[in-house]
Amino acid sequence: MFKKILIANRGEIACRVIKTAKKLGIATVAVHSEADRDALHVRMADEAVHIGPAPSAQSYLAIDKILDAVKATGADAVHPGYGFLSENANLPEALKAEGVAFIGPPPVAIEAMGDKITSKKIAASAGVNTVPGHMGLIEDADEAVTIARDIGYPVMIKASAGGGGKGMRIAWNDAEAREGFQSSRNEARNSFGDDRIFIEKFVTQPRHIEIQLLGDQHGNLVYLGERECSIQRRNQKVIEEAPSPFLDTATRKAMGEQAVALAKAVGYFSAGTVEFIVDADRNFYFLEMNTRLQVEHPVTELVTGIDLVEEMIRIADGQRLRFAQGDVKLDGWAIESRLYAEDPYRNFLPSIGRLTRYRPPSEGKRPDGTVIRNDTGVLEGGEISMHYDPMIAKLCAWAPDRPAAVEAMTQALDEFEVEGIGHNLPFLSAVMAQERFREGRLTTAYIAEEFPEGFSAAEPSPDEARMLAAVAACVNARLQLRNAGISGAMANHPRAIGSDWVVTLSGSELSVAVPLSGETPVTTVAFEDGKTFAVGSHWTPGDTRAAFELNGCRIVVKTNLCGSGIRLRWRGIDTVAFVRSPRVAELARLMPRKLPPDTSRMLICPMPGVLTAIAVRVGDTVEAGQMLATVEAMKMENVLRAERKATVKAIAAAAGASLAVDQLIMEFE
Repeated sequence: MFKKILIANRGEIACRVIKTAKKLGIATVAVHSEADRDALHVRMADEAVHIGPAPSAQSYLAIDKILDAVKATGADAVHPGYGFLSENANLPEALKAEGVAFIGPPPVAIEAMGDKITSKKIAASAGVNTVPGHMGLIEDADEAVTIARDIGYPVMIKASAGGGGKGMRIAWNDAEAREGFQSSRNEARNSFGDDRIFIEKFVTQPRHIEIQLLGDQHGNLVYLGERECSIQRRNQKVIEEAPSPFLDTATRKAMGEQAVALAKAVGYFSAGTVEFIVDADRNFYFLEMNTRLQVEHPVTELVTGIDLVEEMIRIADGQRLRFAQGDVKLDGWAIESRLYAEDPYRNFLPSIGRLTRYRPPSEGKRPDGTVIRNDTGVLEGGEISMHYDPMIAKLCAWAPDRPAAVEAMTQALDEFEVEGIGHNLPFLSAVMAQERFREGRLTTAYIAEEFPEGFSAAEPSPDEARMLAAVAACVNARLQLRNAGISGAMANHPRAIGSDWVVTLSGSELSVAVPLSGETPVTTVAFEDGKTFAVGSHWTPGDTRAAFELNGCRIVVKTNLCGSGIRLRWRGIDTVAFVRSPRVAELARLMPRKLPPDTSRMLICPMPGVLTAIAVRVGDTVEAGQMLATVEAMKMENVLRAERKATVKAIAAAAGASLAVDQLIMEFE
């Protein structure tokens, strides 16, 4: 067995590999850029080596610097994680020349499967179902349009190298094919240093389902069931689960056997994943093979009980698989929600800054038998950088069946606290609450179909509004008792507190009666129509997350005092409740509302990033939907378009400038 493993990666996957290495008694080495000097993976490892400045091309993607770190520390093996160099065949070749083991597949398999054009040809030869498309290289946008017409719209324009949703666009017409080709090419060049593009037919109503493989260096290969990865945004996975709620036993077996056949065709060993597109009739087509550990591997581990990182290490050490296909059993259901530094209220644009609060739910087995796991690479007080991927954690829930797993995930999301940056926790909670998701009716277009106008905080139903009003009334009661106690101690007599209150939230008013008592953790909240809640809680001022028992029903609500209101966040709902006396509520109705500033004649930068291009000039008349500029942030190129017809009055920023969020780019007449 290896004595020391260097992890050529960062963030949560580096932390994940370190955990298993420590379990096996293997020393670990972390590498880090200047931006990651104080990162969690650096703290967890036994040794750490600085390998360069923040840009990944000068640090995590620099093979020579990885080799220098290997030599300096005496590591006898390297685990690449995912992303960065994990699918670059030059790394294992370079390590082999130094007598160092690569914890991953052979270079020939990486090269064959890393090129999507070559991989599809090999898949077809191995008898794997493939999607119709043009596998040759495409020179320019005009050729892309011609090919797209021949295949028939809609088409998927994809980078030949890489993955993670980078360099991918769907085109429904000539204009989108032309623009998508150029954007995909730019993203591919920036992310992978390879701008080759190919085009294939886009399968409508598709589900993204992948098969996990494990193979040793002695020719043994098994598949470990499937993962459903259909909840995606811009081809970036957001929620995954194992098994799929859609597959039957026969389809699972057929997909697994085809995945194994493909792996055997390229002499594959280590962990790998074969991704398929599956249509409404369970016809499946090869999409690509990822020759590395997948981001979503924890859900497979939870339903199989197999530590994939441990198996990768043992395989790289030359050991045989410790189980055969017949030994693989799927137990229960697991769901993974990816926590991204993306603001769902701003069309999921990247968000950077300091994590002023980062409190994940407790991990491990819970009293109800469910299991919570959180793979993360950050700490409270850490900085989310614009240089790297926006994913900061993967929250996983396991339960005996899918409904219980969804409920366990919902509760865990309620308990997860993140402050200081924009993040997608409210969105994840909203998806878990949707009937369509709970029924398992998924496609890769799920987010676009369910949130066509973008995401906004969920509106509480009448019953939910009552529950939150009761919570707000309970919080207010505790505040009133505390204030009365302070004033009583200072003035030698308690302040009088009324029992009648008006709770205003989400545009509605609810009158409640709250008899106050400082001797019990239970607050009684009675509504005008006679409905009464016994609200039990140990909430105290300063608590930002608390459990509330409402007539025996337990909910966890994030609570923050903001001005005279109480901000309540629960299951995708984000609202501010005001609890006022009847007289103050009457006066509040007369107060004018402050209107937001008018930015309708401005193009402002929606995220921190680099302005890569300005597509118009002063005096140009632009049409609705026309491209105005592009901004690159967190390795993604974002196109900014005109909302309506207008004339460009002034341009306030130049291409190449680093912009802050809401910084002015141009004005219109």
